[in-house]
Amino acid sequence: MMHTTTTSAAPMSAPDRTLERAAVIAVGGNALIQDGERGTIDEQFANARATARRIAALVAAGWRVVVTHGNGPQVGFILLRSELVSEDAPIPRLSLDMAVADSVGGVGYIIGNSLANELGRLGLADRVACIVTQTVVDPADPAFQHPTKPIGPAYTAADAEHHQREAGWTMVEDAGRGYRRVVASPRPQRIVEAGAIRTLVEAGFVVIACGGGGIPVVETEAGVYQGVEAVIDKDFASALLAASLGVPIFVVSTGVEKVAIRFRQPDQRFLDRMSLSEAQQYLEAGEFPEGSMGPKIRAAIEFITRGGKEVIITSPACLEEAMAGRTGTHIVAE
Repeated sequence: MMHTTTTSAAPMSAPDRTLERAAVIAVGGNALIQDGERGTIDEQFANARATARRIAALVAAGWRVVVTHGNGPQVGFILLRSELVSEDAPIPRLSLDMAVADSVGGVGYIIGNSLANELGRLGLADRVACIVTQTVVDPADPAFQHPTKPIGPAYTAADAEHHQREAGWTMVEDAGRGYRRVVASPRPQRIVEAGAIRTLVEAGFVVIACGGGGIPVVETEAGVYQGVEAVIDKDFASALLAASLGVPIFVVSTGVEKVAIRFRQPDQRFLDRMSLSEAQQYLEAGEFPEGSMGPKIRAAIEFITRGGKEVIITSPACLEEAMAGRTGTHIVAE
């Protein structure tokens, strides 16, 4: 029998003066692979170093930081490598939770090494810890019955039928490009390693956690976990982690300096500030599509609802200016 967890709506942890100047910064997986790039390791390191310099500057200025990251392109590479192995090769195919775990290690190393080096140059040596994070999901989440999150490459109709028959995959046609696998994307309920992460942050470490939203697990009995075939939205997981830690600020680093309404329309308007109610109204009005800004705004709303002080949405290049209040979109309770 699965152990049902009910902690998804838990409020923030009790205030702690140690974390008064602390933030969770969510970096997108695409931040390591720019448009037009192949995603080579050298390219990912170069992009990670650019973001690391800005985060290191915040740490040097006295901020305590937890960095979370996406893994969309990277987990796609891992799954494709697994697919390219012939069925008679003595190499096991990877389950989705293992593919996520592999990406957490790889991307965590790229970001962690880049951050450690930048901090070392600032006289703050050996301050980075990367935590392989498990994120508990509800086995009864409707997402498991209605998978919608596309992952991996596109397949021909024949290959898609083969994977459906042999592996039980759910396949959907993807805008004329072929067929893609879709998997469940359940809401995160609890971060297993939240206590360990908090201890490290309080001790002065910069922590990398919740890579790719964390490795999806279900709690089969109290304190016993089993991996499942799913992916977790990294912004929802990051918001949950920020609330669990009790940090006042949650930063969503994305491809734009500020959030806009009427995006790409003649009357487009960038927003410096949004209240919680305004964010909800804009979301309900369809200003933030589900395929782009929608999940980020929903994650911001969840963090503020759980007691968070402020959400900042901005680009990696503008992190320092946004944290100083000079740019970015700032979402607050009212």
